[in-house]
Amino acid sequence: MIKQQQINQDFIHTLQSAIGLLDKQQYAQLRKDAIALGEFLENPAFRIAVFGPFNYGKSTLLNALLGEKTLPIDLIPTTGAAILVKYGQELSTKITLTNGQEIREPGTKILQDYAILSDARRMRDDVASVEVYCPHPFLKTGVEFLDLPGTNDQEAQDNLVRDRLLGADLIIQLLDGRKLMTLGERENLRDWLLDRGINTVVFVVNFLNLLEPEEQKEVSNRMRFVAESFRADLPDGVSNLYRVDALPALRAKLKGDVAAAQTSGLSMFESALQMIVTAQQEKNTVPLSRIEAIAHQICEVLKAKKSEALQSLATAQEKQQQKIAIQQKAEKLIKQGIEAALSDFQSWLYLPKLLDRYQNDLAKALETTKFDTWRTEQFQAEIGKYQTGIMEWVKKASEFFPINHPGEIDISFPEPPQVLLPAPPDSIKPSGQKSRSSLPTAIATGLGWLLGGPVGAAVAGGATYILTKSPANSSKSNLSNEAYHAQLIEAYNHAAQDYLTRFSEQAFATLKDYEIKVGQMIVIQNPEPSKEMMMAQYEIEFLANLLARFQQNLANLK
Repeated sequence: MIKQQQINQDFIHTLQSAIGLLDKQQYAQLRKDAIALGEFLENPAFRIAVFGPFNYGKSTLLNALLGEKTLPIDLIPTTGAAILVKYGQELSTKITLTNGQEIREPGTKILQDYAILSDARRMRDDVASVEVYCPHPFLKTGVEFLDLPGTNDQEAQDNLVRDRLLGADLIIQLLDGRKLMTLGERENLRDWLLDRGINTVVFVVNFLNLLEPEEQKEVSNRMRFVAESFRADLPDGVSNLYRVDALPALRAKLKGDVAAAQTSGLSMFESALQMIVTAQQEKNTVPLSRIEAIAHQICEVLKAKKSEALQSLATAQEKQQQKIAIQQKAEKLIKQGIEAALSDFQSWLYLPKLLDRYQNDLAKALETTKFDTWRTEQFQAEIGKYQTGIMEWVKKASEFFPINHPGEIDISFPEPPQVLLPAPPDSIKPSGQKSRSSLPTAIATGLGWLLGGPVGAAVAGGATYILTKSPANSSKSNLSNEAYHAQLIEAYNHAAQDYLTRFSEQAFATLKDYEIKVGQMIVIQNPEPSKEMMMAQYEIEFLANLLARFQQNLANLK
């Protein structure tokens, strides 16, 4: 018993998890069925529902079973709510309104106010439930009766009946012997019962007493054929077809006429109900076909949702792969752009080319003391073009990739060149200058100023030569004008070459370091799963686990 309760509870928990995934509009009816199934499994009582079109005598039959006029009966469709009849020490009624308010009164007179159809034959929309407590010994055994509104009258009533049938252990389908099994009744039997796995059904034929004996026999034969074609899940030896003349049976019960009750068919039907209830309580099992029918529908929905989640995951993965492909393409293009810009700069820095382009100009600038002008306006301006080309690609990289900007290329320049000039010959010494063996004089060419210093002194960015009038070196300084100018040109060219060589080496090293720095930064990291991917993956795992739990729960119920 305890084990079965735990199995039922496990299935209920799984069912509740699934209900939360059912769209309230798209799967409105399935949600209602699942909720009703859960409530059915949680209810320990054996619930018997009386089901049939209006004016078929459902309430009259229940009153006959209870032995008193507990429920409202009339010649017009009156029951406007599902009335649950339960055991109680005294006859009383509890009305629960949709706002949560409860109204309790002794007897059943209050039903006239809350459980009767309006003049427009509509149910009250402020009533959530109606319960009648009755001190009947059959109810004390854990049995409940459910008096449902008549079908084929109002759509709202039909919806209520359909929803409540799923929560009954046994269905009594009441038939009118005068118009046996109408098309509507056959459709309800198929759609509301058979297709939903509800097969604990007994058929009760009313009003046969109003027919002639020959007609009664004909109707009984026809009904027997219908009943035999319906495979009811009932205990062995219990028929699924009974004749009960409801109104005569009620009168017999009220009068205590046992013989009349037997003649009406009520006594035999009561015995059958006792056998069904006792067998079910001893068996202590659940109506598996009903559970499987609802569970199958839910599983199909869950499978469809899982397929949708798998498709969403595939779409998200494809979207991410496309993004990665774009990033890889961009990475390739940007790296190629940076490499090309660096290569162009390096080609420009290649020493033979650098000397070919700038050595003569730099030598002339040194000769005319215009080194700063040359470096700023000519040399540095050209370098700036290459720097700009590189930085444009680096900017694109920092905008496209999540990297910090590596900063500008810091191209530094060497110290200004120093030119060591030979002493000029006597023929081009300044006029009026007198030689002094003891006075060395340094002249900065083109500067127009003199300074004293030792032999070999140099001036940055210009030229220095030494005059020393002594008998020992007078022959060496006595050069021809052509030879002297050739030495000057060589000195300027040598200084220019030295400067450009130092610049090329420094710039190459700077570019190499910058290239490594940028290359390390422009690397595509393996992307984290997107939010869409994570949500889809979670949904897939959740649905897979839920489906597995459903299958395990169903296996445990068998």
